[in-house]
Amino acid sequence: MSDSSPKIPSSEITPEATFLNRRFFMKSSIWAGTSLATAGIYRAFSPRPEVVNTGTEIATVAETAGEAAELPVLNEKLTAFDDIAGYNNFYEFSTSKSAVAAKAKNFITNPWSLQIDGLVNQPRTFDLDELLKIESVERTYRFRCVEGWSMVIPWVGFPLSKLLSMADPKSQATHVAFETYYDIKQMPDSGYAGIDLPYVEGLRLDEAMHPLTLMATGLYGKTLPNQNGAPIRLVVPWKYGFKSIKSVVKITLTDKEPPITWNLANPNEYGFYSNVNPEVSHPRWSQARERRIGEGGTRETLMFNGYADQVAHLYAGMDLRVNY
Repeated sequence: MSDSSPKIPSSEITPEATFLNRRFFMKSSIWAGTSLATAGIYRAFSPRPEVVNTGTEIATVAETAGEAAELPVLNEKLTAFDDIAGYNNFYEFSTSKSAVAAKAKNFITNPWSLQIDGLVNQPRTFDLDELLKIESVERTYRFRCVEGWSMVIPWVGFPLSKLLSMADPKSQATHVAFETYYDIKQMPDSGYAGIDLPYVEGLRLDEAMHPLTLMATGLYGKTLPNQNGAPIRLVVPWKYGFKSIKSVVKITLTDKEPPITWNLANPNEYGFYSNVNPEVSHPRWSQARERRIGEGGTRETLMFNGYADQVAHLYAGMDLRVNY
C-alpha cells in the first residue's frame, strides 16, 4: 500500500522517501500514545458508521470430528457486526477506521480472480464463483490488532491448505506470498496511505497449511463486507491482524521468505512472523494487554492470541524475541 507553487531549489526539496518516513513515524507516534485507548477514542469522537449485513448467505458444512478436535473451543462473546464492519484498517481506502466502510462502499468485487503460481505443479486461476463453491465452514476466532485492540469474529471460509493443495505445491516450496488488489481509480485516497501498494504479506508454508489458517469469504453467515476484505481474505488467528491480508488476488509459492508491507515500511517494529506475544512489547507500547472492542477496560493478551496449544510447536527452538 503507497502514497500515491513557486519553484524551489532542488537542494531544498525533501526527498520523497524521507517525507513518507517522517509522516509514517508521526502517525506511529500517535498510535504509541493511544494504542490501548483506540476503541474508547473511536466511540467518543467518531459517530458509529451505519453498516448493515447485506451480504449473500453462504452455505456451510459442519467440521468433521477429526477437524473439530484440532480446533480450540472459544466461549467468548462475539463482537457486534456493526463494530466488525465499522472499525477497519484498510489503508487503500482510508487511514481513518471509521471512514473505510463508506469509502469502500462501491468497491467492485465481482468479477474477481485469484491466481496461484510459483513453485506449484498446477498453477491455477480461480474466479469468484469457483472460490465460493469451495466447501466452507464457520470458525469463530479471536482477532488481535498490533495497535492493542481486539475482536471476536465469526468467520465463514475454508482452510488455506485446501486451496493450496489444488495447486499441488512443489517440494522446494517453503513460503507463501500474498498480494492484495490495488487500483487507484477505485481507491483514490490510497495516495495518503504512507505505505507501498499493492499490499503484500507472507507465511511459511507450514503456517499456511496449518488447519487454523483460513481463507475467509464471509462473516456472520454472509459474504464479506467490502471494508473487511471482500471477496476473499486471509485469517491467521495467532498473528497480529495486519498479517491477515485483505482482498487477495495473488498467491505465490516460493523457496524464500517473501517481503511483507509493514516490515518494508519499518523493519525495526514489524517482523515477518508477527505472532501475538504479550511478552514482547512493540518498541513504542506494551502488548501485554488489549482493549476488546465493545467492552470497557482492558484484558490480558494471551500468548499466540490464545492458540498456543495449536501452534506453539511451529516455533519450537526459535527465539521469539529475535524472530518476532
